[in-house]
Parts: sequence; C-alpha cells; structure tokens
Amino acid sequence: MALNFFDQFMSPTYLGVPLIMIALTFPWIFFPSPSSRWLSNRMVTLQNWFIGQFTRQLLQPLNTNGHKWALMLTSLMIFLLMLNMLGLLPYTFTPTTQLSLNMGLAVPFWLTTVIIGMRNQPTVALGHLLPEGTPLPLIPVLIIIETISLFIRPLALGVRLTANLTAGHLLIQLIATAAFVLMPMMTTVALLTST
Repeated sequence: MALNFFDQFMSPTYLGVPLIMIALTFPWIFFPSPSSRWLSNRMVTLQNWFIGQFTRQLLQPLNTNGHKWALMLTSLMIFLLMLNMLGLLPYTFTPTTQLSLNMGLAVPFWLTTVIIGMRNQPTVALGHLLPEGTPLPLIPVLIIIETISLFIRPLALGVRLTANLTAGHLLIQLIATAAFVLMPMMTTVALLTST
C-alpha cells in the first residue's frame, strides 16, 4: 500500500467539519481568565509569570511608542506556542503547518506594518523603494522591482515558514518509513537509521 507522504499535511475533517477550527479555538482554553479571588491557583500564577516575563523581554529593546503593541504580540505568541504544543499530542496535527493559517496571519500583519509605516514616516517608507546612489536611467525599473518585492514578501514568508515546518515532519516520516522497510532485510541498518 503506497501512501502519499504529503497526506499528513491535509487539513483533517470529521463529519464534514474541518478540525482546524477546533484546533484554533482549543488553545484559548489555556489563557488565564480574570477572577474575583484574592489568590489564584498555581496554574494561573504560572501563566501570569510567563506572560510577564515574555512581555518584559519583548518590550526591553523597544521605545515607549512600541509598548502599545505588547498585548497583541504577547497574545499572538502565546497562541502560536499553544498551537504548536497541541501538535505534540497524539492523534492531533499542528495547524501552523497549513499554508492557509500562515498566510491568514502573515498578510494582516504585513499590511499593518506597511500602512503604519506609510502613515507615520512616509519619506522613510518610500525611500526603501529606491536604493541610494542609483543611476538615473535605472530609477523607474528599480521602483517597480522594489514595489513588486514589497507585495510578494508576505507570500514568500508564509510559504517559507510552511515549507520549513513541513520539511521536519516529512523528514521524520521518511526516516520512519525507511527504517520500517529495512527492518526485515537489514536489521542493523534499520536500527542505525532509527537512531
């Protein structure tokens, strides 16, 4: 029976319901919720400590204008961490190996940075479209090329992230398949491959 190695990356469905929706809502259970108690339990205390440490590390190199992004970036990082930890459980999959999720996160963040850059510092943002010291005849061509590269950036980064996540899983599956096939013929080679 020959299976396609890339079948493991298809979004699984159960009774016609895509399980990526359940996987995306599941990590929100682990976010701390405010309570009216004076003392919280160990889990909430540990979560609050982790969020405080992460936010401190995130904001250390930034000036005070960048601190307004702390809540969004911290919650995004915790969400992605929980999604990736969910993929370690048996009979589950990692939603971040799906190109649709990576592009769904990449495009809005890219668009936000471009719009905010154009709004706050338009000369600096437009200055990136033309390298300094460019000869006069090349200016229109370089502006077109840099504009195209600006718009392709989220697509390229999303595909690259998906390919990197997929490559690790695919490599593990290839090694496991090779060890399984080699076991009856060459046991020592199969054990070395597994090791």
